[in-house]
Amino acid sequence: MYGHVRLLARAVARGVGSVPGARAILFRVPETLPPAVLARMEADDGGGGGDGEDVIPVVDPDGLPDADGFLFGFPARFGAMPAQMQAFFDSTVPLCRHQRLAGKPAGLFVSTGTQAGGQETTAWTAITQLAHHGMLFVPIGYTFGEGMLEMGELRGGSPYGAGVFSGDGSRPPSELELALAEHHGKYMATLVKKMVHGAS
Repeated sequence: MYGHVRLLARAVARGVGSVPGARAILFRVPETLPPAVLARMEADDGGGGGDGEDVIPVVDPDGLPDADGFLFGFPARFGAMPAQMQAFFDSTVPLCRHQRLAGKPAGLFVSTGTQAGGQETTAWTAITQLAHHGMLFVPIGYTFGEGMLEMGELRGGSPYGAGVFSGDGSRPPSELELALAEHHGKYMATLVKKMVHGAS
């Protein structure tokens, strides 16, 4: 709605790209709300393209089996993923039926309006999607070191994955939140190389 997940996704992609041989490809899920509703909400179009950024294309679920791993990012709605993300996962039923994503590592990152908005529950409740596909959930734990213990400033994120607090949409991601997201991407890419390609 405000572009916070997109900003985190770009930071995650930078982290992935910092690992030799790893490459991140960003996609977004289809919007399910009518344009008139989105206009009343003053919602971002979700695709990016401003400030010289490339537009993020809509994902084709049939292409998911080609990936070595996944980092799914989404905002919270009442402490869980929004309807748009649920609709996307619902569209992957054919892949689930044939377990085309089984064994693939996957992680999660989120955006919530407030500290009590679901930084952990949004990720936690999304793990069921990964489990039904047979994907391997990869949390970041406390691998961000002292940054995970920072108490001097407001910071989204949890051991489940990177995160951001958006407030009413006017609060941009902090440098610490973006650094955590970049770490998340690097951490995931490093693990994917080890798990999928046997590289150290």
